[in-house]
Amino acid sequence: MDTELLATLPNAAPMEAAKLAEQRWQAVVRRDAQADGEFVYAVRTTGVYCRPSCPSRAAKRQNVEFFESPELAVAAGYRSCKRCRPDAPSLQQQRNALVRQACQAIEHAASAPTLAQLAQQAGLSPFHFHRIFKAATGLTPKAFHQAVLAKRVAASLQSAQSVTAALYDAGFSSAGRFYEAAPALLGMSPGSYRKGGAGEHIRYAVEPCTLGWIIVAATRKGICAIEFGDAAPTLADRVRARFPQAQFEAADGEFTRWVARVLAYVEQPRGVLDLPLDVQGTVFQRRVWQALQAIPAGQTASYAEIAGRIGQPHAWRAVAHACAGNPVAVAIPCHRAVRADGSLAGYRWGIARKAELLRRENEE
Repeated sequence: MDTELLATLPNAAPMEAAKLAEQRWQAVVRRDAQADGEFVYAVRTTGVYCRPSCPSRAAKRQNVEFFESPELAVAAGYRSCKRCRPDAPSLQQQRNALVRQACQAIEHAASAPTLAQLAQQAGLSPFHFHRIFKAATGLTPKAFHQAVLAKRVAASLQSAQSVTAALYDAGFSSAGRFYEAAPALLGMSPGSYRKGGAGEHIRYAVEPCTLGWIIVAATRKGICAIEFGDAAPTLADRVRARFPQAQFEAADGEFTRWVARVLAYVEQPRGVLDLPLDVQGTVFQRRVWQALQAIPAGQTASYAEIAGRIGQPHAWRAVAHACAGNPVAVAIPCHRAVRADGSLAGYRWGIARKAELLRRENEE
């Protein structure tokens, strides 16, 4: 048993710590670059610590121990590997820094920077830069700029005198293109968004469950929100704030049956919660959400594995963001997404609820 690992998990049972150590060992065996930055491993016989992706000759398991950071490994008397340089940013971390820099340039630019300009800023060829940008964000630089514009216009629609004024204030050069993409970007037409959801017909119900409170909301097309919370009024306020001008209707028989099915699924999550959904997202988000729905109950997949399944193996951080943007808990099972080492990552409705949902799925 790794005493250092146990020290970082004071409330963990020995079995859980052993499981985490084994998951980290498997990452070392795979030389998994996605695990770089999550932990380092040290070899007692050499006195050296490495990043998980280190290409050095494999050590024996009994000589290996794990640390949460390079600083802890150094404090324990280990020195940095001269081959993988775990005390310096990894190649992936360097690339991510370049992508973050490019994202900031796009966000603050009055007009869209060209691919050549962004690549020159990063010190890379346009082809290479385009590849690493898409791998890290799940979007091309052009698509990322469109997403930035969508955020700007969403803000402008709240205060501009007209939809057209908001579009041009936000930097769109063509109103036609925006109107074509608006349903996916805003979840409704620009006019309806500006009016706070005016024209939308929404039914919702807030019910107690064993995970606290849950809200289920639906348009005429299907369920648009499933969220957990600790207080019923807060959940109701979230939906009303999202569509302040929408028409809220009394629940009919069909919607009542949908709510009952959601509640039953939360208590015994088996199979797929097959209900009509009305959720909006980018093309990338939709691909991630479809991949999540393909994970069987009782199983999990890492963000990197999900990224691989949608054909973008390096976009695991973007996958994590897509999971965080999921508006319908359990119907799109983002709780089945975990870190590369199998540990639970963030969950917008709380890690405790995520752990409990997974536990229920694994019950016989």
